[in-house]
Amino acid sequence: MFSSAPYTMHERLPSLDSNSDWSRLIQAYQAMALIRCFDKKAVNLQRTGQLGTYASCLGAEAITVGAGLSLENHDYFVPYYRDHATQYLRGVPLYQILQYWGGDERGNAFPAQTPAVRDLPNCVPIASQLTQAAGIATKAKLCHESAAVLATCGDGATSRGDFYESLNVAGVWQLPLVVMVNNNQWAISVPGRLQTASQSIAHKAEAAGIEGIRVDGNDLPAMLDVLDYALDKARHGKGATLVEAVSYRLSDHTTADDASRYRKASELHAAWQREPVARLRQALVDAGHWQADQEKQWQTHCQQEVDKAVQTYLQQPPQVPTDMLDYLYETLPESLQAQRTVLSEHAGGRHA
Repeated sequence: MFSSAPYTMHERLPSLDSNSDWSRLIQAYQAMALIRCFDKKAVNLQRTGQLGTYASCLGAEAITVGAGLSLENHDYFVPYYRDHATQYLRGVPLYQILQYWGGDERGNAFPAQTPAVRDLPNCVPIASQLTQAAGIATKAKLCHESAAVLATCGDGATSRGDFYESLNVAGVWQLPLVVMVNNNQWAISVPGRLQTASQSIAHKAEAAGIEGIRVDGNDLPAMLDVLDYALDKARHGKGATLVEAVSYRLSDHTTADDASRYRKASELHAAWQREPVARLRQALVDAGHWQADQEKQWQTHCQQEVDKAVQTYLQQPPQVPTDMLDYLYETLPESLQAQRTVLSEHAGGRHA
C-alpha cells in the first residue's frame, strides 16, 4: 500500500471493512462527538464574553482525533491552534483548554503523569512550531529514543520559510518527524488555489527527499491508517513524512472572523455533506456497531462533561498579576521593579 520510495502519493477514500478495529473506531467517534460538543460551547462562551478569541476545530475532528489516537505516550506532539482533541486525548483536561483560550497561561501547565507533559503548547505564530519540532526530533535521534515527533499546521503555514526549512533538515538528517498539514482550504480568507501552484501540498515533500502522503481528512479510518504508518516509520528510524489531510473549515477562521465575506454559502453547504463526525457515525450504524440509544446516551454524557469543564474553568481563581513579570526574566530589570510593586499591591500582596 505504501511505497518505500522517497516520495509517494497515497489517496485514501472511505475505508471501513470487515477487518476494521471497531472498538478503536467507536472510541474515535466518541472523542469526535465530545470535541464537537466542546467546540460549540467554546464558541458560545466567546460570544458571551467568557472566553477570548477562539479557533474552532469544526470539520477537523477526524484529523485531530486521529492524531491523538495514533500517538504513543513516549512520542512528542507539537501543535498549532486547532488540535483540541489531540491535547484532550493526550491528557489535557477540557477546562485547561478553555483556560488557554481565556488568556490564562496556566492552561499550558499540562498535568504531570500524562503524555502531554512531553508536548509543546499551542503555537499561534504561523509555522514557527515546525522548526521547534525539527529540533525536538533531532534531540530524539541523537539520544536514540524510539519516539516520533508529530507537528501540525494549516495550509497557510506551508507558504512560510519555517515549513520548508524544517522539511529540508528532516530529509537531510533523516529525522523522526511527521508534519501533518490540515489543508482545510482556507488560510484565513486566502483559498488554496492562491496558496500554492504545486499540484498538492503533499508534493512539497519531493524537494525535501521525504515521503509525502495525501489523505482524506474527513475519513477517520484513513487518518488512523496513515498516521499509524508515518509515526511507526519515524519511531523505527526510517525517516520523516509529510501528511496532507484534506478537509474543509466549517467554521470561521476564528471567532474574530466572518467567513461569509469571502466564501460561498453553496461551497460551505457542500462541505457539510462530507463532514467527518456524521460520516463515521453512519458507518458505525450501518455496520451494526452503534445504536440510537447509544447515541442519545453519549450525547448526554458529552454535554455533562462539557458543562463540568465550563464550571471548573469559570471557578478558577484569577491569575496573580505579578506572574507576567516573575516568569519572564531570570532577574527582574530594575526598570520594572516599580511596576511589579504596583501589581503586587493590586493583587493584595500575593506573590509579593
